[in-house]
Amino acid sequence: MSKDLKENILNEMDHLFRTDSYEIPPVIPILPLKDLVIFPYMIAPIIITDERNKKLINEASLSNKMIGVFATKEEEEGYVGFQQLYKVGTAALILKMLKIQDGTIRLLLHGLSRIKIKEELSEDPYLSARIQMFKESQPIDTEADALIKSTLNLLQKVITLSSFPSDLAVAAMNIQEPGKLADFIASNIIQKTDEQQEILELFDPKKRLQRILFYLHKEIELLELGSKIQSQVKTEIDKTQKEYYLREQLKAIKKELGEEEKDYTSEIKDLHRLVDEKNLPANVKDVALKEIDKLTYISPASSEYAVSRIYLDWIINLPWTLGSADNLDIKKAYDILEEDHYGLQKVKERIVEYLSVRKLKKDNKGPILCFVGPPGVGKTSLGKSIARALGRKFYRMSLGGLHDEAEIRGHRRTYIGSMPGKIVKGIKTCGTNNPVFMLDEIDKVGKDFRGDPASALLEVLDPEQNFSFTDNYLDLPFDLSNVMFITTANILDTIPPALLDRMEIIELSGYSVGEKLEIVKKYIIEKQIKENGLERSNIFFTKNSLSKMIEEYTRESGLRNVEREIAKASRKVARKIAEGETSKVRITTRNLEKYLGPTRFSSDNVKLMGITGVSIGLAWTPVGGQILFIESSATKGKGTLLLTGQLGDVMKESAQAAFTFLRTRAKKLGIPEDRFGNSDIHIHVPAGAIPKDGPSAGISIATSLASLFSNKPIKDFLAMTGEITLKGKVLSVGGIKEKILAAARAGIKTVILPKRNKNDLTELPQEIMSKLEIRFVEHMDDVLKIALSSKVAM
Repeated sequence: MSKDLKENILNEMDHLFRTDSYEIPPVIPILPLKDLVIFPYMIAPIIITDERNKKLINEASLSNKMIGVFATKEEEEGYVGFQQLYKVGTAALILKMLKIQDGTIRLLLHGLSRIKIKEELSEDPYLSARIQMFKESQPIDTEADALIKSTLNLLQKVITLSSFPSDLAVAAMNIQEPGKLADFIASNIIQKTDEQQEILELFDPKKRLQRILFYLHKEIELLELGSKIQSQVKTEIDKTQKEYYLREQLKAIKKELGEEEKDYTSEIKDLHRLVDEKNLPANVKDVALKEIDKLTYISPASSEYAVSRIYLDWIINLPWTLGSADNLDIKKAYDILEEDHYGLQKVKERIVEYLSVRKLKKDNKGPILCFVGPPGVGKTSLGKSIARALGRKFYRMSLGGLHDEAEIRGHRRTYIGSMPGKIVKGIKTCGTNNPVFMLDEIDKVGKDFRGDPASALLEVLDPEQNFSFTDNYLDLPFDLSNVMFITTANILDTIPPALLDRMEIIELSGYSVGEKLEIVKKYIIEKQIKENGLERSNIFFTKNSLSKMIEEYTRESGLRNVEREIAKASRKVARKIAEGETSKVRITTRNLEKYLGPTRFSSDNVKLMGITGVSIGLAWTPVGGQILFIESSATKGKGTLLLTGQLGDVMKESAQAAFTFLRTRAKKLGIPEDRFGNSDIHIHVPAGAIPKDGPSAGISIATSLASLFSNKPIKDFLAMTGEITLKGKVLSVGGIKEKILAAARAGIKTVILPKRNKNDLTELPQEIMSKLEIRFVEHMDDVLKIALSSKVAM
């Protein structure tokens, strides 16, 4: 250390301790070290990676290069504060510092003296403390000489029995001070941090050396025991069987420790007992017994033993013949379905029919039901209600995004870490062979290089095959015919036809406003009150506020957004009650905006009508029905037809058919024949970022063009759907219920439908039918008579 640096330190510090030629200030930065104890007179290399400690080193290297190093407690992880440090450490001098390109700092530290944290000063930006230094006197008397001599003798014996370098003994011979000798041996022989820390915290040199003698005796005993074990097994070693050698060593070690070796014979007996107790099918029992016999010839330490043992656990614990008793009380089952779900009569009737057949015919195979409908209509929750009504266990397996066929069939046992597929796992989890097994989002199953999960599901969902479903891992047929499989999907188009053919399709359409209102009052409000910590007396929604919430804040087939809005209002009420502002809140149409914000949808959007060339169509989407505006404009040109709005090929063909039909009816509609040849026609469907396709907009496009060319606006509050042919016939389309519900939500009063779709209205709620005037048509001429206004636009 330079003279100038020493003078600077003297000027800055009030008091200085001295140890040899180095000066230790009373306040120094603290460097925590994990799994490392530095002793006085020890030189140690250190690598610094923590940003906080890097700053400490950088600042210390610019001042007196003096730091305190303290070991951290083993059980502590993450952020290191004073609570994680031992209280005794070592003052150290930074001899060298090297910054590496990877961002780390490498140090060479020289331990100077034992220190103790006297006062914790700061933890930011790094640890710093006021310390107490201990001046150590090295006693030179007969007792100290005896301790040194005994220590050196034991050290020599340890080095002889072990792989420690002989240079340690030479270095130790040159140390004649008991404290320094104890520190030297502790830093080089003792391996555990807590034992090194124990030596560091002994300030009396003689006591410290006495403790070193204890650890040296302990080390000699362990080394001699190891040598004894080596000699015991040496005569039994077969050089070609390394595994056998290690096993014999383990036996000898356990014998010396007085531990009894595990009796694997009793484990084999327990497995035999379990196989006898379980009511396993004959073929399964034979495989299990063969596997147990195989275990008797495999070493328990072998990895093959663990593989066979896990396989046996799966075989024994699967419910091959164990099933739960069905609740065959038809009325009670129906009451449970009524209690859990509002409406959905078609589904409830199907479940009651299944129970009725089950009651009369005991060996009836489980049906494969597929609930198809938009999100939020209760498909998944309905599966739980069915399980509750039947008195069966329920298991849900999500298929969304599944690409690996092994998730269904399992992995073969030849692979490391192989396991059964999710079908078998679900059966084992339920503990019965006849649960209600829900395969959620079956329309979103993928396919890639790992196989086709949809193809693997063919065997699972085929009542004629699944009585002998074979998982690749088990390699044994398992009877799935008692399982009641329920699948859910938003659309059917993406489900492979072969898989779709094995399922009974039950469509769940969207809810009407009245149905939503009942569901909200009976189920959703109560659920959100509980989830937000409220009582029933704390919050009250008026009927009109709920209706407004449904009609003007959400526009969906299901109820998920309605539930979110009720949850939003409940949270705001919970805050008011928690702040002591009130104990009860009544939510009405007047204060609804206070809790939910401004309305998002308006039923007045149909008042945009009255403009020639604009019609309203009805569309089906995977999330329910929607109204669709179709706009037509004509500009001077050469008869070109331009279609925009992300239209699919089928919808473009419908527009071409509608355009051709109108040209054939031009004279009857009073349209000049040269109008088509002298005009460029542009048909646009707004929401241009959303792809649209299908033939059901055919009559809507034709009506929009007829309005444009005849200069007659379309009647207000009128929507339509249907496919058009070149001859003007109106063909039936799908998704009628969803489209009618969408029209009702949008405030439409008159709907034009194909006559062939008349039977599709039977399942619509009466409250919807009473609000709408349904007009059935067979030809485009009928559509134009109904839709076009008699007055010519000005």
